[in-house]
Amino acid sequence: MPAIDVLLPDVPRKPTPHPQRIALVAFPGVRAFDISVITEVWDSDRTLRGVPPFELRRTATDPHTPIPLRGGLTLTPDRPLTWLDDLTPTDLVVVPGIEDADADLPAPVLDALRRAHIAGIPVASLCAGAFVLARAGLLDGRRAVTHWHLASTLAARHPAVRVEPDALFVEDTGIWTSAGTAAGIDLCLHLVRTAHGAEAAAAVARSMVTAPFRTGTQAQFIEHPTPRADRDADALAAVRAHALAHLAEPHTVASLAALAGMSPRSFARHFQATTGTTPLHWLITQRVAAAQKLLERTDHPLPEVARRAGFGSEVTMRQHFASHLGTSPRDYRHAFRHPGRGTPMDQG
Repeated sequence: MPAIDVLLPDVPRKPTPHPQRIALVAFPGVRAFDISVITEVWDSDRTLRGVPPFELRRTATDPHTPIPLRGGLTLTPDRPLTWLDDLTPTDLVVVPGIEDADADLPAPVLDALRRAHIAGIPVASLCAGAFVLARAGLLDGRRAVTHWHLASTLAARHPAVRVEPDALFVEDTGIWTSAGTAAGIDLCLHLVRTAHGAEAAAAVARSMVTAPFRTGTQAQFIEHPTPRADRDADALAAVRAHALAHLAEPHTVASLAALAGMSPRSFARHFQATTGTTPLHWLITQRVAAAQKLLERTDHPLPEVARRAGFGSEVTMRQHFASHLGTSPRDYRHAFRHPGRGTPMDQG
């Protein structure tokens, strides 16, 4: 019998979203730790956990020559620096920290970073990578941060840069910089959060067994004498856990201090020494994060989101979203709402 062609009706397919492209800019002298952080955040497939796909490429002046790293390691690039010219403002360029802030930097790297910024592509650096952006002229007149040990050096060598010595990371008109080592993880997770929402960042953080964000500033890590008991123990962890489990309830410094068995003044002092921030600022930060998740994962009306997150009113929640995130709860939900997650995430 002759073959019979069976025509099946066309089934509309959902368009596959274009993965965000991440360009890791590599050259001799970059830090292996920062490369590992960038790779762990953007080069692991976590799509089964709801994280969007990424395309991470290791770019260098010569993509065919391995780059030596400290500790006997090497990095093999897979794209030339010209790959940055194909990126769009929805993509990202990341510069690892460098081992030596005085080292010579390849002119093609500095040129590629300038072109990327002119094209409107976000550019981020980790730790002493701020010196690379400064040498490229990208930090002139902008706020920036680097490792606390190098902050005064950055300010002295690049007086046009507005160095923020205490921050864990800062952003200024599309340029991101972070403090040392672990703060690079904070910035990378925040960049995921900014582009894809709090839940995606939390999923990445959980797989890395780290916090999705830290409160406080770099000041809490600067070397200065502290009592051993304050360094080695966190007697307030139970209070923070209670507050997180009961965000919808009203909390004050006095009520939290009572849980810790301390006077309000002593509680506030110990809390700031432990976390680097005040009790009320920490509480507001946690409530903003809780509201972000509710806006992403539920259809609760805004007043209900505000109540569950502990803001009390939609107006108060809107004010804190403006100051912490630079957007409104309604616009945040529109940007980061996850389709198909319309059922309430909890019953409480």
